[in-house]
Amino acid sequence: MDVAIVFLPLLGAIIAGFFGRMIGDRASMYVTCVLLTVSCALGWVVFFDVTAGGNVRTTQLSTWMDVTGFVVSWALMVDQLTAVMLIVVTTVSAVVHWYSIGYMSHDDGKPRFFAYLSLFTFFMLMLVTADNLVQMFFGWEGVGLASYLLIGFWYKKPSANAAAIKAFIVNRIGDFGFALGIFGVFLLFGTVELVDIFAGVAGKADARIVFLNGEYHALTVLCLLLFMGAMGKSAQLGLHTWLPDAMEGPTPVSALIHAATMVTAGVFMVCRLSPLFEYSETALMVVTFVGASTAFFAATIGLTQNDIKRVIAYSTCSQLGYMFFAAGVSAYGAAMFHLFTHAFFKALLFLGAGCVIHAMSDEQDMRKMGGIYKLIPITYAFMWIGSLSLSGIGIPGVFGFAGFYSKDIVIESSWAAHTPIGQYAFWLGIAAAFMTAFYSWRLILMTFHGKPCCDEKTLAHVHEAPPIMWVPLVVLAVGSVVAGAVAYNAFVGEGMAAFWGNSIFVLDKHSALADAHHAPLWVKLLPLVMGLAGIGLAYLMYVFQPGLPAKLARQIKPLYELSYNKWYFDELYDRIFVKPAFALGYGFWKSGDGAVIDGVGPDGIASATRQLARRAGWLQTGYVYHYAFAMLIGVVVLVSWYMYRQAGG
Repeated sequence: MDVAIVFLPLLGAIIAGFFGRMIGDRASMYVTCVLLTVSCALGWVVFFDVTAGGNVRTTQLSTWMDVTGFVVSWALMVDQLTAVMLIVVTTVSAVVHWYSIGYMSHDDGKPRFFAYLSLFTFFMLMLVTADNLVQMFFGWEGVGLASYLLIGFWYKKPSANAAAIKAFIVNRIGDFGFALGIFGVFLLFGTVELVDIFAGVAGKADARIVFLNGEYHALTVLCLLLFMGAMGKSAQLGLHTWLPDAMEGPTPVSALIHAATMVTAGVFMVCRLSPLFEYSETALMVVTFVGASTAFFAATIGLTQNDIKRVIAYSTCSQLGYMFFAAGVSAYGAAMFHLFTHAFFKALLFLGAGCVIHAMSDEQDMRKMGGIYKLIPITYAFMWIGSLSLSGIGIPGVFGFAGFYSKDIVIESSWAAHTPIGQYAFWLGIAAAFMTAFYSWRLILMTFHGKPCCDEKTLAHVHEAPPIMWVPLVVLAVGSVVAGAVAYNAFVGEGMAAFWGNSIFVLDKHSALADAHHAPLWVKLLPLVMGLAGIGLAYLMYVFQPGLPAKLARQIKPLYELSYNKWYFDELYDRIFVKPAFALGYGFWKSGDGAVIDGVGPDGIASATRQLARRAGWLQTGYVYHYAFAMLIGVVVLVSWYMYRQAGG
């Protein structure tokens, strides 16, 4: 069963990718969708088998490497942490596959697109089931490859190609740190097998590593290198710039890769390696700081973006920050809980945005929308559900949307850590909760309410998405409503010890998640109050006083431009890295390639040879009497030389 879950998507990718033209578009789409749906159904069976029955196991497939004692196997490890990721990955992927049948109906490259989707799913499943770091890295790089292919799927668009290259390069930076971390782990533990590493962590808690005549705490160095990989894959502050640009890919790609699955790989990796991180307070502080800073930073940018997909993309960055600072205060269960609920409501928002774009004749600018909620009521309802869950709206002690439970326990855990870095995360998380609610309802109000801002031709064609697009979203909508309430006790409540088993390790002194349940009432209510305040402010600015946003933007122009221009990170990187790289490349081209290589080669020896050959060619006239005359001259020269030699002799 475990093998089928992982390899059925690969089978679908092979069929659609290599035989798509032979079997046709329709068969390619339905084969991949059916195989993914079967994988999803089996994933849920495994989830209940593992979490309820405790049937943790590792399935050995084959030996991958065996070099002088260094043995790496292909194996599928299924424990509670893996089981959660299996249902997240396969459920969202199955929904996206079926949705894509409608969304990509007019595209000529359907077999290629569905092959890429299934290939991505396979690599993601390989990542989450890996029982060793090398296999995890294989899946890690595989999802990077698939994301590059999907972001640049419309390869005739220069912007799509640029976005794909940007994602590839930025992720290579993080992956370089991840690879170094794996090398360091093998150096310290002598193995890359996760079980063996975890068994030896306590004995290496005080180990030191020497580098460039400096001595450092080994586990801290390794954790920071590994976290560097997580920062790239999960678009954390500094390595986040690729994620918003990745919206150039088709909207189903945004939902699958950049909302629910690939970007959560970094969070999963930190939780999987919790035994390492638990023994490095410095690494945990860095994770908390980066996560909290990202949550706040990305939320500030989401306030002013006008592209409907970019608003949701920056929301993804922000929510990933929540997951990381939860892991940073050792509340790994809360991090995974928010990962779980986020998969439902964020995929719902992205696919709902796709329905809006479909209805608006591919328009993505919210300033050119408005007044369409009566024309697409089903999509409107889905966007409300997703936004309510993202904003964390609920009635304490009664009921709330999925994000209400998961986001609140993350924020409460940061407060319960009772550390300066925990307080830093708490207050930035509170501020981000306010901004999240504001930009979520800014999106709702600008897109669906007010007067239509599109032309009459576009408005006349506004229509609800076909059932093949909106029916699969019902699954995500149900998850966005009930997943938090249903899973709360198991993920972060009284049953969390039994639920997670040994898949997550937390030292006794790190009790933030347990203490979060005893947080004072004001801590529990503050996120909800801030969320409602954000929604209220959005209504004030975009319904009751629609002229207020422009007026406020003029009054705080520097802050507005800082947010609108994404804190100038792209411009900063362009100035620090891109332009110097171009200048260096141009210099090597002109002075190295042009002056030296071309000067010596094509413009030097080769040029001289060509000139000599051309001049020698002048002697080849084609006239017999010219050749006879030349032969006569030769004979005269030879006879003269002979007579000269004889006279000299």
